[in-house]
Amino acid sequence: MVLKLKYQGGTVVMNERVELPFVKFDGRSGNYKCLGIFYRKLKEDLERSDVKYIDEVLDTSPLNAGQFHGKLRQYQREALDVWKSTGMRGVIVLPTGGGKTMIALRAIYELNERALILVPTIDLMNQWTRNIREVLGIKSGELGGGSHETQPVTVATYDSALSYITHIGNRFSFLIADECHHLPAPSYSEIALYSVAPHRMGLSATPEREDGLHTELNNLLGPVIYKLTPRDLAGTYLSEFKLRKITVNLNDDELREYRKNYDIYSSYLKSRGIIMRSPRSLLRLVMLSNRDPSARRALLARNEANRISLNARSKIDALITILEEYKGKSVIVFTQNNELVYRVSQLLLVPAITHITPKSEREFILKSFREGRYKVIVTSKVLDEGIDVPDASVGVIMSGTGSSREFIQRLGRILRKVSGKQAELVEIVTKNTTEPRASYRRKKSIVGGTG
Repeated sequence: MVLKLKYQGGTVVMNERVELPFVKFDGRSGNYKCLGIFYRKLKEDLERSDVKYIDEVLDTSPLNAGQFHGKLRQYQREALDVWKSTGMRGVIVLPTGGGKTMIALRAIYELNERALILVPTIDLMNQWTRNIREVLGIKSGELGGGSHETQPVTVATYDSALSYITHIGNRFSFLIADECHHLPAPSYSEIALYSVAPHRMGLSATPEREDGLHTELNNLLGPVIYKLTPRDLAGTYLSEFKLRKITVNLNDDELREYRKNYDIYSSYLKSRGIIMRSPRSLLRLVMLSNRDPSARRALLARNEANRISLNARSKIDALITILEEYKGKSVIVFTQNNELVYRVSQLLLVPAITHITPKSEREFILKSFREGRYKVIVTSKVLDEGIDVPDASVGVIMSGTGSSREFIQRLGRILRKVSGKQAELVEIVTKNTTEPRASYRRKKSIVGGTG
């Protein structure tokens, strides 16, 4: 009997026994199977063993893209060449505005292969669709936002791709994951596991995850094979930029409440011998809080202490001074939560964008900002990724986490190259709290931990 390979529900099915560690026997069907992600390795091992087989897994019809209407910068060409030389698997890390999309589109064109592109948001899906039409001259399929159409090049949100992957996992030989730090999430990782695509490319400004799961990218897409930072591109392809940090104090009432809550939190950690080394340590505390009333009090006290430091009243005064200093320039103000967004918006009469802002209102605000009718907008995390944000000269971080990804995304919002422009990113940090440590952590891996 001839060995046949077929695709079924996210797996490669074999009608005969194959002695490989990733191939398992399925007693229900009487067949041998492996996850789609092992398709490439399966074929390589079979060919090395001179095993004759019939491959009915992958749709290998060519893409037939017309022309490539674009031009790669030197470092973009270099990144693509490195990716191709390392087996056409791996993650490319470039700052926001570095042109990751153009690299992927050129890869699609040169490989002439069917491609599935994963994106986290509908806005990014629409951006990719426009770029595919303009650069490759073809109509792409869309999965997400009410669209359910596949084409040789298809753009899908992670949520929609997860729903469809067991049905379409063999239609594409090239898998591209934009903002690929989303992919290692326990559910989304199934997209990569059920896809048979032999060629894989991850794109991100900062692939690291606070939970440490980014290490799984090596298995799902391949290792980081090319990386540049904002410093590497500043002055030539991105604007020169400067970082500033302004420190403020809690007032007496805030300081008293902060210390009271932080003492409850730190005392509990000390009594249980818990050292907060990573987000996983915090997850442990969250899990303990489900059954230990003392842990729950400690967690609530921690959250309240953070709320007080992140929303210190003196930050508003510092922001007023900053906006006066940069009067006439385009400024984006970033906060960690909506409480501060709305306080800034109401006190300073600044347009606000949060996750509950209707799309039409958000588009109007961004259009007005782009055209100069609004000089200042304030937002929480909603503009960190997945939305095409107009050029700004100044960013102000009123509050944030210790995440380097969050920091680099916010920095990227002000780095679009404009002649003569020097971008500035200003942090407002509350002294005698945990904020200075968070400020150091988020900058350390990106720009050397300045300040």
